[in-house]
Amino acid sequence: MVCKYIVKLSVEERAQLERKVATGKSTAAVLMHARILLKADTSHQDGKWDDGRIAEALETSQSTAYRVRKEFVEEGLETALYRKRPTGRQYRMLDGAGEAQLIALACSKAPEGRVRWTMELLADKMIKLKIVDSISDTTVYRTLKKNELKPWLQEQWVLPPKANAAFVAAMEDVLEVYTRPYDPKHPQVCLDEASKQLVAEVQIPLPMEPGQPERIDYEYERCGTANLFMVFEPLAGRRRVTVTERRTAVDFANVVRDLVDKDYANAEKIVLVMDNLNTHAPSSLYEAFEPAEARRILERLEIHYTPKHASWLDMAETELSVLGRQCLDRRISSRDTLTREVTAWEKDRNSASVKVDWRFTTADARIKLKRLYPSIQPK
Repeated sequence: MVCKYIVKLSVEERAQLERKVATGKSTAAVLMHARILLKADTSHQDGKWDDGRIAEALETSQSTAYRVRKEFVEEGLETALYRKRPTGRQYRMLDGAGEAQLIALACSKAPEGRVRWTMELLADKMIKLKIVDSISDTTVYRTLKKNELKPWLQEQWVLPPKANAAFVAAMEDVLEVYTRPYDPKHPQVCLDEASKQLVAEVQIPLPMEPGQPERIDYEYERCGTANLFMVFEPLAGRRRVTVTERRTAVDFANVVRDLVDKDYANAEKIVLVMDNLNTHAPSSLYEAFEPAEARRILERLEIHYTPKHASWLDMAETELSVLGRQCLDRRISSRDTLTREVTAWEKDRNSASVKVDWRFTTADARIKLKRLYPSIQPK
């Protein structure tokens, strides 16, 4: 039987579980979950154990082994260890002061030599600081979960500066463009790009059937990457996606020439909004074409750049996000297949004339993003 949920522990995760089992400080349920994950770890030399063998060795049920494996793959180590609360007994929770101190500790920088706080580290630190005489990592987990804190997770964001005149000037310039009414002679066009990892199956997927979702093998073959340029006119509900092998200055220049000569050949001026990527520059046209041709293309454009750390202002990025969810969220093995699938998505979405009703204005920015504006010092 093919195992759907493959456990691969990092070196740090395995060491944490081995320490937990060795000390025996946690509840019986948590220790059992830790042992299951150690047995199921495929990155370890003994990690070929299936649920039946694990259940037999640890004297538990196959359903428990399966659930722990599933929760680790889908939600992470901490959920797999602590999510299931044992029944039939009450657990002491922290009082208000202790809970506040735990929250403050979890929000602080992790100890030196550690990437992030774990439940075990937080419990040990609470005892060392004499906040409590004793506390289990299960109690720590439940307290943090109640307060919607997840120190084991980390998200990446592009964070804007606190106050920057160049930032707000570029932001208000783009916001002004978005207030202009639709004008076919002066179309407003957003441009952005994204990469796609090309991945091939090594085993034929098992199709969906009643009571069973589609099953794909956890192994796959990498087949390189492809780049996608998104040209999007939000007021008209038009978009064009170009798939290229790379995202060089020459690739960008060719996309812009098609924009000028094919997509909007009858326009007097194309109002182009894009981010500050190094290839998104007039100089790219001079790298790709003769000077006269580069100049001809540039004279058809009115370029507006979003500020650094504000890619959300480029509506082409939003459209790329939709493309990712609706079309690209699967394994695609070749650039030809990617082009065919993206073209079908583009045709369907253009037929529906899906537009964007942009409502965030400069007035909104001056209120909601006030912290980004420099303070004017009186003379």
